[in-house]
Amino acid sequence: MKTTVNGVTLAYSDTGIGLPIIFLHAFPLNRTMWAKQEAALSPRFRVITIDLRGHGESDAPLWHYHLDQAAEDVRALLDHLSIQQAMFVGLSMGGYILLALHRKYADRVKGMVLADTKAQADAPEGKAGRFQMAQIAYKQGPSAIADLMLPKLLSPATIQSRPELVQQVRTMIEGNQISGIAGDLMAMEERPDSVPFLRQITCPTRIIVGELDQATPLSDAQLMAGQIPGAKLAIIPNAAHLANLEQPEAFTKIVTELAGELA
Repeated sequence: MKTTVNGVTLAYSDTGIGLPIIFLHAFPLNRTMWAKQEAALSPRFRVITIDLRGHGESDAPLWHYHLDQAAEDVRALLDHLSIQQAMFVGLSMGGYILLALHRKYADRVKGMVLADTKAQADAPEGKAGRFQMAQIAYKQGPSAIADLMLPKLLSPATIQSRPELVQQVRTMIEGNQISGIAGDLMAMEERPDSVPFLRQITCPTRIIVGELDQATPLSDAQLMAGQIPGAKLAIIPNAAHLANLEQPEAFTKIVTELAGELA
């Protein structure tokens, strides 16, 4: 399905009935990263997965991107679907967008899962790394970004022994336009520090981190869990940054438990 919000066309999937659960994907992937969660949860809940601006089947305008803008896109889609309040799951960049959404529209967030993400702004070396990656995207294209990103997204064991999953992630990355990849890198580089805001989060919250995640390691998850009142932290064994893809059953179980509490 597609709809136009804030001047861009967004692609999304909407399956099942019941408590709405909105999934916000990682950079530089698309909504198909949630396929196993969608299949497992849609018999009990209304599952909505979105291709964020710049990704997948959604528009990727050549212009300035901002995470607050992405949050506004999500809010506008909620309005289009007549959803006043939902549970949200955001992984990595999706977590950054979820924090931005909660900061602006806390009343729309019934509960949330922050997975393999962090609240801090980028350090100077992180900002420089995003700039360099944007230049690589511009000069060499999405396949070069896939080469760079795969070792950061998946564990060494997965890269060695699960070629089908590696290819799935590569296909998602290579399906994105350079404008969206570069735009997201700028948006993430400019994002504010959300740590001072964490104590204001009062909705039920779960923090998930893959034990092998090097991009947003356990210490980042522990910081959020220590600051968000009542948040519960779950560490998923044998998973790196894309915990929902490497260990889908363990990831889905945590999401299901929170959804069951909220429904």
